[in-house]
Amino acid sequence: MHTTLKRILMVEDDPDIQDLVRLVLEVFGGFCVEACSNGLEALRKGPRFRPDLILLDVMMPQMDGPATLAALRELAGLEAVPVVFLTARAQPHEVNWYEGLGVAGVIAKPFDPLSLVPGLIRIWERCHGDIA
Repeated sequence: MHTTLKRILMVEDDPDIQDLVRLVLEVFGGFCVEACSNGLEALRKGPRFRPDLILLDVMMPQMDGPATLAALRELAGLEAVPVVFLTARAQPHEVNWYEGLGVAGVIAKPFDPLSLVPGLIRIWERCHGDIA
């Protein structure tokens, strides 16, 4: 059960993808979503928002996903929040590298909007030992 997964910080620089993801997460998942357009905005908003999970784009200008992840891990209250990369760069060697950075999961772009919520819930449950 995902009752404790309520707040998702989404970091995505593409406005169309950001709108789609927000719509899917709010309407089909019932989640409270805080959207950020870049890593610096996520560093500003994240601590106040106190997300349960962070959905983070990999390829962004100024500060990419891995750099944003490293910076988020330095902020009090965000160091252990599960992070899921949302990326078009999802070849097996890339996914292995992301996992080595400590992400909880990777969702490949393009993604099926209807599979986004169940996918995030599966990752959440895996992180919290609710399923094998």
